Amino acid sequence: MSSDLVLPGQPIPLPRGPTPNLGTGIYARDGHVRASLLGAPRYEGSSLAISRTRPRPPAPNSLVLGSITRLSPLQAVLSITVVDGVPLPAGEEFTGVIRVQDVRATEKDKVKIADCFRGGDVVKGLVISLGDARSYYVTTARNDLGVIFATSEAGATMEPVSWQEMRCPRTGRIEKRKCAKPENL
Repeated sequence: MSSDLVLPGQPIPLPRGPTPNLGTGIYARDGHVRASLLGAPRYEGSSLAISRTRPRPPAPNSLVLGSITRLSPLQAVLSITVVDGVPLPAGEEFTGVIRVQDVRATEKDKVKIADCFRGGDVVKGLVISLGDARSYYVTTARNDLGVIFATSEAGATMEPVSWQEMRCPRTGRIEKRKCAKPENL
């Protein structure tokens, strides 16, 4: 069995021969074996199963994805929805804070939060500490961290043009952001 991820409802290709026993996360309907959980099908003894991936709360050095929910002159508040590549169940998001001194590694005194993030931006960050009782402290002070998805004022998905600017493909306007370096470059 390959280690390819399947989505709930997606058919699972079976090897030739007798149909294996179906374990957790897998069901049969209309002669097709399908997944009921997100994951990679694996054999557990003689049965085929998809084990549930348990999301973990963020810890120091966890890579997180989230969207900006609130801005102030000193910090941006992040709703964390993915921790170390595992999506969190709906309604179980964590709160992260990107402080002005944690936005970038150089020229920290010149950072303006409004020039780095906007509400709704999807940000890739690294948890640096557990913060206070309500939130985790997150940094974007590496080249591969920062805004990975943003929508322009015209409603189009923006494209990064430098580490601090994104362009709207519809209007051509440039907006300031603290961009993450694309993974394929």
